[in-house]
Amino acid sequence: MVPFINRRRFLRTVSASLLAAPLGAEAQPTEKLPRVGILSPGSGSDPFVQPFLDVFRRGLRELGYVEGQTISLEYRWAEGRYDRLPDLATELVHLKVDVIVAVALAIRAAKRATQTIPIVIAAADDPIVTGLVVSLARPGGNITGVSMNAHDLVGKQLQLLREVVPKVSLVAVLWDPANPAHTPQLREAEAAAQTLGVRLHPLRAQNSEEIDRAFAATKTEHVGALLVLADSMFLFQRDRIASLAAKDRLPAVYGLRWHAEAGGLMAYGANQLVQSRRLAVYVDKILKGAKPGDLPIEQATQFELVINLKTAKALGLTIPPSLLARADQVIE
Repeated sequence: MVPFINRRRFLRTVSASLLAAPLGAEAQPTEKLPRVGILSPGSGSDPFVQPFLDVFRRGLRELGYVEGQTISLEYRWAEGRYDRLPDLATELVHLKVDVIVAVALAIRAAKRATQTIPIVIAAADDPIVTGLVVSLARPGGNITGVSMNAHDLVGKQLQLLREVVPKVSLVAVLWDPANPAHTPQLREAEAAAQTLGVRLHPLRAQNSEEIDRAFAATKTEHVGALLVLADSMFLFQRDRIASLAAKDRLPAVYGLRWHAEAGGLMAYGANQLVQSRRLAVYVDKILKGAKPGDLPIEQATQFELVINLKTAKALGLTIPPSLLARADQVIE
């Protein structure tokens, strides 16, 4: 039997040799991965979300980040239940994520949840008009990101509608009073309507039932066309809206391309996939030490016009060749 004192000496020798030996890859201590929270009012299973995530992840990879290996992404989806956003934002704060990427209606929930964790905003309407920041060049606080410039585009959307339906005199505007960007957009639409010589009839809608009532009002008011403002709730109700517009034979223009893909007549707005790639750049800069308040908020510089020719034919409309030539995508 080995004496007790020798066993102790033996254990000390073995321990010393293990400490001196180089660690294998499996034994090396792992560094804490940077954690990025993704907060969205929608659903990860929605088909229009996946292209966003693919572009965002591709942007991260180009900057040296691989999900699950060098960066951790924490997803929180409201699944269209916007009342869940505050709790989901709080979850991300409790996880102590390094950055929160907040999409559309989720932005305000993220802002209320934290004043310290950097927030990168996506699919945002004018951040100054909606009171998110005081300046695009130097936003201050913990917010930066990209803006859609939606309020600058409603005039162009009305103009496009007038090109397709030149004799229209009354245009309904579907808007969501819960969206802080829609009130200034309505003002822009009114100014554009006066220039174009048309009248507007705003129709409020905050849920699917109110959307149904709004379309019922288009019949009683005898409107000739429809403008649907860019909005998360409208986007998730896009199939319903396209179906109702087709049933009532209403030519409609939208601010987001997915409405046209769902059967809407046409859409004009910022190229959201290009902006999604830019989000990765913001995340990278913040993880490397930049303060969000010092990073200018980028406004959209690339826009896209999508025309659904199949819908136009169903409505008995002829799209002017000059307009078709300007389209970035024609759905046939």
